[in-house]
Formats: sequence, structure tokens, C-alpha cells
Amino acid sequence: MEHACSHQVVHDLSGRPADKRAGFARWLATKDCTDCWKAARDADPAPKEEWLAAKRAAEREAVLAWAKQFDMPRLEGPKKALDWGERSRHQLMTAAHTALVLEGSWDEADWAELEEKARDITRAGWWIDQRDAEGTDVPELLDAATEADRGTENPFR
Repeated sequence: MEHACSHQVVHDLSGRPADKRAGFARWLATKDCTDCWKAARDADPAPKEEWLAAKRAAEREAVLAWAKQFDMPRLEGPKKALDWGERSRHQLMTAAHTALVLEGSWDEADWAELEEKARDITRAGWWIDQRDAEGTDVPELLDAATEADRGTENPFR
């Protein structure tokens, strides 16, 4: 596979489920190879903590831009959980879009309905709790959260 840095690297994808290999391979192709990534990281004279802080700041900007573009509400919860919750929501919804729309059979109307359900979940902790879920699980997770809301005040808002 050719990486963004133009190096060719052989990757063993046999440990991934068959239906996830193509998407992962496409993602890998957008990244520098491991050697180039390490060289770029090590070439930066900033200590690792500063490098990580800069990386988190860039991620935060991307997450906020995504939330604004798709009209996602700000999350609620403890201050230290907000960034993590926003990042978890972004990663999970992006994975869901890839799995369900780009690689799956969903159309934009199906996706718009799912986005609407996602907007109702404003508790950062809920998104953090789902952070390890597969993108294909998002509809079921959001349905379960919606069902939990029936007849009671929504604990996920």
C-alpha cells in the first residue's frame, strides 16, 4: 500500500473483520508510514507534552468545525469530560457515516434521521461510554438511548 508520504508498506489486515479491511486500508493510505510519522514527531523540538497538546488543539478545532457544520449541540457534563465527549461523538459519528453511508446501503435520508437522534444526546458521558463501539452499532445505541427516554426525563440530555 502506498502511504501519503509515498512510501510503500505491506500491512497484514487479516486480523480485521473482512468488511472493515477496505475502509481501514483507505484510511491508512491517507497517513504517513510509521517511520515517517515517527521522524516528523521526533524532528519537532517540542517535548512530547507540547506535541500532544498541539495535536489535541488541532483535533479540537476539527471537532468543533464538524459540530458546527452538522448543527450538533454543545455537550453537557463535567468540564474535564466535555472535550473527550465531543471527540468521542465526532469519532463515532464519522465511523458510523463511513460504515453506513459510504460503505453501506444507507441514503442521505436515513443518515439525516440518525443525525437527528444524535443531536438529542447531549450528555458527554454517554458519548464517552460509547467510544469503543463500532460505527455500525450507532443506530442501535441511539435507539436504546431514545427508548430509555420514553416516559421519563431524558437522562442522556
